[in-house]
Amino acid sequence: MKLPVWIAGVVAALLLLLGSVYTVSEGQGAIVLNLGRVVRTDIGPGLHFKWPLIETARVFDRRLQVLDAEPERYLTSERKDVSVDFFAIGRIDDLRAFYRATAGDEETAVKRLAPIIVDALRNEINQRTLSEVVSGDRAHIVQRQLAAINVGAATLGVKIIDLRIKQIDLPTDSQVIDQVYRRMRAQRQQVASKLRAEGEEAAQQIRANADRDRQVIVAEAERDAQKLRGEGDAEAARLYAQAANKDPAFYAFQRSLDAYRASFAGGDSVIVLDRDDPFLQYLKNDR
Repeated sequence: MKLPVWIAGVVAALLLLLGSVYTVSEGQGAIVLNLGRVVRTDIGPGLHFKWPLIETARVFDRRLQVLDAEPERYLTSERKDVSVDFFAIGRIDDLRAFYRATAGDEETAVKRLAPIIVDALRNEINQRTLSEVVSGDRAHIVQRQLAAINVGAATLGVKIIDLRIKQIDLPTDSQVIDQVYRRMRAQRQQVASKLRAEGEEAAQQIRANADRDRQVIVAEAERDAQKLRGEGDAEAARLYAQAANKDPAFYAFQRSLDAYRASFAGGDSVIVLDRDDPFLQYLKNDR
């Protein structure tokens, strides 16, 4: 049983209508090809129409994408190896250029974009020392080359919004790690030697100050002691003189007793004197 002609016409019309309508979602962009030639580009979100059979619509994701590349090895200005792991954040900026450069294949775009980033980072790292690369400002390294990267990325219709360095390592198959460790040990030993020298210098200064202070204190104490002894001797002399003036005989008698006491303090002293020696005066008579 043959289908009525009108049914076939309706079906054909529906097929043609479906073939002439396409949609672009939010965050996407589209181009229209007429027999393989780009006739319309940068088509935004919405419902759109094209000529059926002879025109084809290609829809691409224009949202930010992350390009995660394999770690690359670079040489610093000192000819030291470093391994740099990075990732880029970008999006399709020019649909026409993107399609012409990659035929709309995102993997092709990634493969062609990675060498551009790698070469830009190499130019920057080659100008820096190992210390500057490892401990320096990574954002500064990236920002200096981001404009140059976008010049190359523009040929692919892509724009790199940001580039981040995830990790910088020293290759385990090179002598860089040993050299770095030796340099670190030498630097720590240098710092330790400097601290020891400064500590010894400070200790000598402290000892010198302490010796000077001790000498000053001893000298001042000796001065004060001599002053006190002098004042005490003067006071004693004054008292002796005062006592002598009051009773000269008693003063002489007291001084003689002191002399006797000092002479025979040991208990076994022997003194040989003349009978009339004045020293024996008070042993004979108390006057």
